[in-house]
Amino acid sequence: MTERVLELEAVTMQFGGLKAVADLDLTVDRGELVGLIGPNGAGKTTVFNVITGVYPPSRGRILFEGRPIQGLRPHVIARRGITRTFQNIRLFASRSCRDNVCIAAHQHCHAGLLDVVLRTARFEREEGEIQAQAAELLETMGLREWGDAIAAELPYGQQRRLEIARALAARPRLLLLDEPAAGLNPQETDELMHLIESLRVRFGLTILLIEHDMRVVMGICRRIAVLDYGVKLAEGTPAEIRTDPRVIEAYLGEEVPADLGAGA
Repeated sequence: MTERVLELEAVTMQFGGLKAVADLDLTVDRGELVGLIGPNGAGKTTVFNVITGVYPPSRGRILFEGRPIQGLRPHVIARRGITRTFQNIRLFASRSCRDNVCIAAHQHCHAGLLDVVLRTARFEREEGEIQAQAAELLETMGLREWGDAIAAELPYGQQRRLEIARALAARPRLLLLDEPAAGLNPQETDELMHLIESLRVRFGLTILLIEHDMRVVMGICRRIAVLDYGVKLAEGTPAEIRTDPRVIEAYLGEEVPADLGAGA
């Protein structure tokens, strides 16, 4: 039986007289990898901001695993099991790669200030678990040799990977990826496509992906929703989206070749 993880019901986000998102209905089921595409300014990142509590929706409901989350603070939503990456990389630039991952993992710690000061057994146990988790995630993301490196000194493609590692450290069940392939070269993009799919399987993730690179979207997404001026224009499989006249006119510009992304 299909288990619904995320459901947006008639979600609208209005800024003054501008509707950045209008009456959006969207569902994501357990284990799915769903793409969210559209022109610049279509409202894609606004959807992520509404889901993660950056903005409360002007109206509509957002359900995560059957429970309403609209209006909750971002840190509460993160603890519920939703984490994200950003279009513009947001790392702790002056900290090491290992620290970046550990900081994200600390939100699940139960040790209090007194435990930290006294270095109690609980603190030592949790800190050891976090360090082990960080090492595992850095290994998974191909960053094992960069653990002690300062985040700002990493090559751009490695910074992208570090941001995903940090998101995974928060133990999400729903992962929101905002243009993870932006700025990557073709080889890095191919590697990222394989990595995202392997992470979905390995960690049992459900993923909602914003991406402009159609090779990525068509190659790894099982279902795609298309936004245009905040309105859902179309939704379907990659095969349906690549040939939809409305999508071609509003966004793609031409029919996407059927074999695009097939090498992923």
